[in-house]
Amino acid sequence: MSAFRKRGSVLVVLCYLGSFHVLFGYNVSREEQHDLSLNRKWTIQNSNGSLSLPAEVPGCVHSALLKQGFIKDLYFRFNDVAYRWIALDNWTYTTTFSASTELRAKQRVQLVFEGVDTVASISLNGVVVGKTDNMFRRYDFSVGQLLREGENVVKVSLLSPVVYASERSQAHSSYSVPPDCPPPVQKGECHVNFIRKAQSSFSWDWGPSFPTLGLWKGVHLEAFDVLRLIHLSTVPVYNSSLSQWVVTVEVLVDAVEETKVQVNLSLMELSTEQAFMVVFPSGQSKNTLSLHVNTSNQVKLWWPSGHGEQHSYHLSVRGTMLEGTAILRTDTQVYFRTVELVQEPIAGSPGLSFYFRVNKKPIFLKGSNWIPAHALQDLVSPADVRNLLQSSVSANMNALRVWGGGVYEQDMFYSLCDEMGIMIWQDFMFACAMYPTEPDFIETVREEVVQQVRRLKSHPSVIVWSGNNENEAALATNWFGIPVAQQPRYHRDYVTLYVDNIRAIVQKEDGSRPFLVSSPTNGVESQQEGWVAHDPYDLHYGDTHYYSYSHDCWDWTALPRTRFASEYGFQSWPSFSTLQKVSVSEDWSYGSNFSSHRQHHQTGNQQMLQQAGLHYHLPASADPLKRYRDTLYITQVMQAQCVKVQTEFYRRSQSEVIEGKGHTMGALYWQLNDIWQGPSWSSLEFGGKWKMLHYFAKDFFSPVLPVGFEDQGSLVVYAVSDLSHDLHLRTVVSVYEWSSLDPVCTVASRLVLVEGGSAEVIHKQPISALLAGCGRGSCTRLTCLLTFHLEDVNSQQGPINHLFLSSPKNAQRMLRPNITAEVQQDEMGGYTVTLQSSAVAAFVWLEVGDVPGRFSTNGFLMVTRNRTVTFNPWGPTSTQQIAQALTVTSLRDVY
Repeated sequence: MSAFRKRGSVLVVLCYLGSFHVLFGYNVSREEQHDLSLNRKWTIQNSNGSLSLPAEVPGCVHSALLKQGFIKDLYFRFNDVAYRWIALDNWTYTTTFSASTELRAKQRVQLVFEGVDTVASISLNGVVVGKTDNMFRRYDFSVGQLLREGENVVKVSLLSPVVYASERSQAHSSYSVPPDCPPPVQKGECHVNFIRKAQSSFSWDWGPSFPTLGLWKGVHLEAFDVLRLIHLSTVPVYNSSLSQWVVTVEVLVDAVEETKVQVNLSLMELSTEQAFMVVFPSGQSKNTLSLHVNTSNQVKLWWPSGHGEQHSYHLSVRGTMLEGTAILRTDTQVYFRTVELVQEPIAGSPGLSFYFRVNKKPIFLKGSNWIPAHALQDLVSPADVRNLLQSSVSANMNALRVWGGGVYEQDMFYSLCDEMGIMIWQDFMFACAMYPTEPDFIETVREEVVQQVRRLKSHPSVIVWSGNNENEAALATNWFGIPVAQQPRYHRDYVTLYVDNIRAIVQKEDGSRPFLVSSPTNGVESQQEGWVAHDPYDLHYGDTHYYSYSHDCWDWTALPRTRFASEYGFQSWPSFSTLQKVSVSEDWSYGSNFSSHRQHHQTGNQQMLQQAGLHYHLPASADPLKRYRDTLYITQVMQAQCVKVQTEFYRRSQSEVIEGKGHTMGALYWQLNDIWQGPSWSSLEFGGKWKMLHYFAKDFFSPVLPVGFEDQGSLVVYAVSDLSHDLHLRTVVSVYEWSSLDPVCTVASRLVLVEGGSAEVIHKQPISALLAGCGRGSCTRLTCLLTFHLEDVNSQQGPINHLFLSSPKNAQRMLRPNITAEVQQDEMGGYTVTLQSSAVAAFVWLEVGDVPGRFSTNGFLMVTRNRTVTFNPWGPTSTQQIAQALTVTSLRDVY
């Protein structure tokens, strides 16, 4: 995604074992380790002392000011600009604590910061113990000799990230590192590429500028006499020559002196147990243990959603010192899976394939791109994360790309992806920019990469690492206007950062999954061209990002027949109920200052209406509020239909190669979620409400899908199947007049074999012949439309799809459907909405305002007199509340 879019002491440690999810609870005796959490109330103060207030940790300055009432809702109206002063100041976090005699008596005491945002000097009792410069790193400082009886004081002095980034840029005087600033429409801050924090925190084309600063993760003391566990990870590898799984266990500890420990690993369900004698030298060290699984043929694998279960096993880990003292005791769940990125020649085609095999099975990746769920990470609740991920799975997604301009997500995010079977394409946090390569910058990046790979490599959900977002493309196509004579310098910097450092570290730390230097990229072809391909968008290789807003999005012939589509999309506005929370009545028009301020993509508001105007009448109600609400609706109609056309094109292209292009094996649209209430490419609004696009995604990502389109005057229908088994399917096509709910005629094709994991043409017929053969002879392209679905010998397979034979704005005899609705509660505690219509209705949209929940379907084509839709609430509600809030809108209702 381009910002410049041309378009008693128990230590509980979260770790993740192998390609499996693990929760380690280390039971450590009081004699061995004593921990003290500092996740308590702190105070914060600005540089001149004019503001002093309580603050929670984890947290940030913005959220502290918000919770204490010094500022209002950051997202309200124009507050992103009004609160710019916060990030321009320096702030100090202070807390006091008492260190017990027992803790102070330990041989070693470490002050641990799980995450500091971002540039800080840290002191204990007036003595500086260390500095930080990277939001994505954990920092440990030795403080044992500084602790005292009674009150101890920790201070964290944070520098303004905006001022720091500017000063770092100015100090880099030998040559510029573009871009200096984001486009003015984003109302952002400059030089974000000089600071290791969330790149989007300085603004992006879908979000505000809130350069946070604070202690965004936990703080605690770790005191010990013998050793402490810093990290434990395990990665399983299948040894095909031995027909055996080997689980590589890495144990990173900090030991006071050389220590011998017997470590026992046991997978009882697989009758596998091994003991290891491990010698940990003084200081930090890593030991690697190999657990050989004896019964590999019985191992049940972890599968992506839709392809199997997410099986797990119970793992026991026990560590004992030579004298018999138990020093490590934990139980965990273990997941097994393999992953490969296949780049190999395709018969009859230049270039190489680009697809993922999980457990030896080719998988079509269906999903979207994930951005930060809030500008303030401490305000992202576990419920928020679970709801967003569950919405992904509920829409038949099996993959998400964690985009490189945000943050490496919290542990729970990856645990839930493991649990739900969501594959993760994991970017490193570099996006849409060149970056400096001074030694101190490279050093902090190296430690960042080591820590993040060790933290995340044990998750089965993470299937690929990617070095950056769009930086190969930015360099290759010269986004920043770098003079030709200077380009080799930036090429060298690119290779230094992403190849010589990040790639080298990833390959050393984790050989179990593939690494890509960038996205988009030509993969191994980019490597052969010196890591920066002449054309990183070459459709014969790798993945592609594609955006085109002026071209008719219904015209599939202009779409790139890529090997893998990792970004594409269209903007829409969120619902009125979402915007109401952050606006006032004077903002409720498409041309208001608020609407202009909220749009961070140059000419984005105009582009939406121009694209919508190609196929739909634009709202023109005399009532300004109705016209505004109808306009919000029409942008969602446009977005949903545009992304539907493109995604269906990619899904039907998986089994064919045309003019050397095709064999498409992934469709990840931009973007899944929103960071605030504004126009964006998302399918989920801020707060999790489903846009029309997300309801469409549930259908166009269906495991079995009919894809119909017009090609040179003929209706062509593909049957797309993600299933492992073959099907015999036929197409059933119905012709409807816009003015009638009775089909003019229905035509069924013969049964055709559709292999699992393929897309096959199963129906082709001239549209003129189809209309002429309908008996009445009353159908024309302007008066009729088509629906179609797939059937086997027993029942319908997959959703009902449709094809408009003309733009709806040109359709004749499209009547107002006069839809009525009745809400009832069902026996299971859910709710049903029974609709009655007097005519065919397009893009029927049910809206219940602020009532949280989702419908079973929405934005649909209604070709029956009656239709019942269920509503699944996400919280307490009632029939009366839903009925009062419910509105029903169709395309014909907005003009």
